[in-house]
Amino acid sequence: MKTLRVVLGDQLTRTLAALRDYQDVDVVLMVEVHDETVYVRHHKQKIAFILAAMRHFAAALQAEGVTVDYVKLDAPGNTGSFPDEVTRAVARHRPDRIVVTEPGEYRVRRLFDDWAATAAVPLEMRADDRFLCPSEVFADWLGDKRSPTMEYFYRLMRRRTGYLMNGDEPLGGQWNFDAENRKRYPRNAIPPQRLVFAPDATTQEVLALVAARFGEHFGDLEPFAWPVTRPQAEAALAHFIEHVLPGFGDYQDAMVQGAPFLHHALLSPCLNAGLLTAKEVCDAAEAAYGARLVPLNAAEGFIRQVIGWREYVRGLYWRLMPAYADSNALNATRDLPWFYWSGETDLNCLKQVIGETRAHAYAHHIQRLMVTGNFALLAGVAPRQIEEWYLIVYADAYDWVELPNVHGMVMWADGGVLGTKPYAASGAYIDRMSDYCRGCRYDVKQKTGPDACPFNYLYWNFLSENEQRLAGNPRLAMPYRNLARMDKTQRATIAADSRRFFERIGLKP
Repeated sequence: MKTLRVVLGDQLTRTLAALRDYQDVDVVLMVEVHDETVYVRHHKQKIAFILAAMRHFAAALQAEGVTVDYVKLDAPGNTGSFPDEVTRAVARHRPDRIVVTEPGEYRVRRLFDDWAATAAVPLEMRADDRFLCPSEVFADWLGDKRSPTMEYFYRLMRRRTGYLMNGDEPLGGQWNFDAENRKRYPRNAIPPQRLVFAPDATTQEVLALVAARFGEHFGDLEPFAWPVTRPQAEAALAHFIEHVLPGFGDYQDAMVQGAPFLHHALLSPCLNAGLLTAKEVCDAAEAAYGARLVPLNAAEGFIRQVIGWREYVRGLYWRLMPAYADSNALNATRDLPWFYWSGETDLNCLKQVIGETRAHAYAHHIQRLMVTGNFALLAGVAPRQIEEWYLIVYADAYDWVELPNVHGMVMWADGGVLGTKPYAASGAYIDRMSDYCRGCRYDVKQKTGPDACPFNYLYWNFLSENEQRLAGNPRLAMPYRNLARMDKTQRATIAADSRRFFERIGLKP
């Protein structure tokens, strides 16, 4: 039986389910699809990373003797769509069946389902077992919970995987050490250096293609330093474990001007594209703790990001889509401010994070949640607009991971399905966790007035605008008690400052 095995751009794993029983008569199909580069206008580095990684993965398969039918973006006859390219490949190779690993995104899964419904060749879709929580296990855990809690899912995953466990109990006597992981970065400390990878001839060819075809897309294309091969990804993981992970626990929430990476792994693009697997990165972190190379709070904090949040948002995505994307619990309707694209703003925290995002197609989770995300939440930006921005600008952004994180955690648009409360904060949080405020034209200590940090009055304005919806949330009891103590004059001043600020940045009041 001749099988056409389809490998997508985020399935670059040699042990992928669709590749496991490869026979010499089979053909592996990989296609650079124009539709996937422009359904949103992805950051130039994101497109380059995926295409370069795909080409290197195909070359590695061919070096093993695997027959690969690889269709480049600029190849003559490339139709630019998955269904049409699969149809063309069927005509070329005349397979008895097609095998594909389940796509990670609902949108792409629907494309394959629609194609299979009318195809003359049967299509077998296999579960993506690179994730550590099978869909049926997540569905059983979720049950009919209206507001599931990630912490309890995380405990389930710790027990299932055995990571950092002593029998049925967690090492160190507690499940997470998040309270220890909120230290400000020391002023004179020198962060570890990022491991960079010089583009080889294959990657340089991709960079030229992206520059020519997508030059108007967001972001800088060069310098391009991402790992795009399996050996490079393994080197990046080893570098993280040895040089970066020891400080990850303490400083994972810290932000520093001119230091975009700090103690973060920079592995998520490789992980989400398949060059690394969840199991191997967690195995490496646990082994480092076992060898006393990293403290427990660092190993636990990193493993929690992978088997906790990553698996949790993926589970919710597949259980709740497509209706999940349509909710807007806070009725947020304002437009995304123009400076999210230009970086031209006098709020220094936003200027720093957006500038680094333009330069690297990267920002770490606190920059995303508590700076760009927090501002969008406080400003009442329409969820679809900020969700599209996150999907565009980050090299690790795919719909299954980006949508739940932004829709649920950043914007609370799901009304509390993913997170129990909105992650709204004033300028005090940013000041506590960063040095951004020292370089800002606004005064983070001032609460109102033209020189006050806009995060301060926007925070209280957000609570006021959403009082009817949020005042009963037990996790917001204290701020709403403080709001209730404000007299009419204070509240009017907050509203007026917010209105003037929105008008100044081109948003409706």
